[in-house]
Amino acid sequence: MAAKRPQTFAKRARELAVKEKRERKRAKKAEAAAERAAGIEGNAGDVEGGIDAGESIDPTAEPADT
Repeated sequence: MAAKRPQTFAKRARELAVKEKRERKRAKKAEAAAERAAGIEGNAGDVEGGIDAGESIDPTAEPADT
């Protein structure tokens, strides 16, 4: 049996990484499609700079002192 070259292992690792990335992307898309089908709005709470539970949404409210 012939010895495998290090390039072969590197190529296999790259191919596996690409395959796993594609699978994660497909799973993410499938999950998003399922949420849309169920009527759930996605990523609404994941936005940075959004309103925290303790923040007021009243535009006339004075800012809290820190």
